[in-house]
Amino acid sequence: MATDAANAAGAAGPGGRAVTGQPPVAVITGAGRGIGAATALLLARLGWQVLAIDLAADDPSLPYPLASRAQLDRLAADAAAETGRPSIEVAVADVRDAGLLSELVRGAQQRWGRLDAAIAAAGVIAGGVPSWQLPADQQRTVLEVNLVGVINLANAAIPVLLEQPAPRSGRFIAVASAAASRGLPMLAAYCAAKAGVAGFVRALAVELGESGITANAVSPGSTATGILDESARLYGLSSATEFAQQQPMHRLLEPAEVAALLGFLAGPDSSGLTGAVIPVDGGLAL
Repeated sequence: MATDAANAAGAAGPGGRAVTGQPPVAVITGAGRGIGAATALLLARLGWQVLAIDLAADDPSLPYPLASRAQLDRLAADAAAETGRPSIEVAVADVRDAGLLSELVRGAQQRWGRLDAAIAAAGVIAGGVPSWQLPADQQRTVLEVNLVGVINLANAAIPVLLEQPAPRSGRFIAVASAAASRGLPMLAAYCAAKAGVAGFVRALAVELGESGITANAVSPGSTATGILDESARLYGLSSATEFAQQQPMHRLLEPAEVAALLGFLAGPDSSGLTGAVIPVDGGLAL
């Protein structure tokens, strides 16, 4: 069932806590397509209840199309067809809007009686020129969506996760990038934002300490997404497939391959991992 941002969640369960037998609950940003959509669908298949958040519209500062509302709605429909239940609900929101994100996260916890994971997958790219030539509005959008959006989701989700009675568990996971540790020419703002994500997650993990809540990130390499298509255009390549040659595996990754690690990190078997920035990059970092 698709919902608007203002009413994406309903009444609370008893005390706002999980009821025995309820499915785990995740909130995912950037879920309209790519890695975010693949992760939402994977968790739905694994029995999770997912609130999939996306801007679901183009950004006027960026010259390429973003995920659409139709794609977001199709994600929910595909999940329902596969799982036989409304396993994904959707909400339209901008990750730069901290207040709205907090409202949606709190609403998900109230609607389903719990929150188990928050996954920050929203991302955009801009560049193609040296940093000092990048239009200010594009630079601001890249930094705010890719880094501030991650921080906004953490600030919304961590207090809710901490409300669980001890011994508690919970997962905050962000999508960084191989660009977090590589200097990619003509993508300086993107590199800066993704490096910031990695640093933020490491610090967050220390702050969460023995709370039972973990914070981790994944760093994808060249993955077949809209961002990679735009990267190819910015570099003047004929196709995104040309990026495959920079990875030792000599192929692009599929969003589902990155989602597989995100799904593991969201689950109970990742309890010993925190503060990690894990590459899923076909060997690009080697």
